[in-house]
Amino acid sequence: MPPTRRRLVTRPSRRARRSLASARILDQMVADHLALVARLPEESRHRAAEFLAELVMLSQAYRHHAAGWISRRELERRGNGHVSRIAVIRRRSSLSSAQFTERD
Repeated sequence: MPPTRRRLVTRPSRRARRSLASARILDQMVADHLALVARLPEESRHRAAEFLAELVMLSQAYRHHAAGWISRRELERRGNGHVSRIAVIRRRSSLSSAQFTERD
């Protein structure tokens, strides 16, 4: 009779737990805002959808990092790319560049 193999139950690393927590937060943000996007005017809806898509892709990068498929450096590179694309989306908005004072 062959010896039985014991299956080791390992706990995810701290890195994986933190990455998955970040991904869950981003996913929750997207889910919370989806209903609001449908009520926006056409141009704003398109811009908001692009913004949410970048957040979804960022959460996917965190999941890949948690699974060990990409390194911390690659996660940082992807994260910087998503954040810079979000900044471009915000700059295209005429409302986001408006400056308000206390009197407004």
